[in-house]
Amino acid sequence: MILPGAEIFERAGLEAWPGIEVEWDGAWVRRAANGYTQRANSVQSLDPADDADAAARIEASCAWFAARGLPPIFRITPLAGPAIVEALDRQGWRAIDASHLFAMPMPPVEPDPRGECVSLLDPAFLAAQQRLQNYSDDRLARCRALLSVVAVPACGVLLRDADGTVVASALMAVAGGIVVTGNVVTDPARRRQGHAAAMMRTGLAWAGARGAAIAALNVAADNPAAQALYRSLGYTHRYDYVYRIPGAAA
Repeated sequence: MILPGAEIFERAGLEAWPGIEVEWDGAWVRRAANGYTQRANSVQSLDPADDADAAARIEASCAWFAARGLPPIFRITPLAGPAIVEALDRQGWRAIDASHLFAMPMPPVEPDPRGECVSLLDPAFLAAQQRLQNYSDDRLARCRALLSVVAVPACGVLLRDADGTVVASALMAVAGGIVVTGNVVTDPARRRQGHAAAMMRTGLAWAGARGAAIAALNVAADNPAAQALYRSLGYTHRYDYVYRIPGAAA
């Protein structure tokens, strides 16, 4: 199978990980979600050709975020037109959190018997995410608010130890035939024991049963352990992206 280009993956990501507030400006999309994750609280372009009046549109985007009490963030993917990047460079916006998009054709996979797929708002999933991600009550509330607006088929994935304790968790959402995985986390005391891979296989089996033909996820460029895990499952690197925020580079 030939995997699609960046636009297909980015549009699937918009559905799988939505903003609570969304505003379009041509091919630019501004999203806000009470500050929960940079991805859901950023602006990005989905068409490299749509970069006219970049400086003015950047200013308008900054005002949009300021009206919501949020810092302005740009997500720069291969779909960002050159005039956008040039305008951000001129204004001194710095790049942070370099990341990769990994993807693969959906492999044949079986769920782990210790795994479980539940609703995104299931108390067990929310509790597991709060404990494993070390979320405050406020951050969990922001997470719950975003999960409540996911409109595509989605689930929370849990992998339990022999005593019933959740040791790995993630969420998966299927949009346009692509399952997008996020919020992957493993108990720090239980890493390198195969739990994350077992949890991922459980979620991928769920997604395959719901028509997903492709799997995708985002991974930090400075997280080689996670990259190795995903490569072992069959994912490959497709493209890079960064976030841009105001302020001169250090």
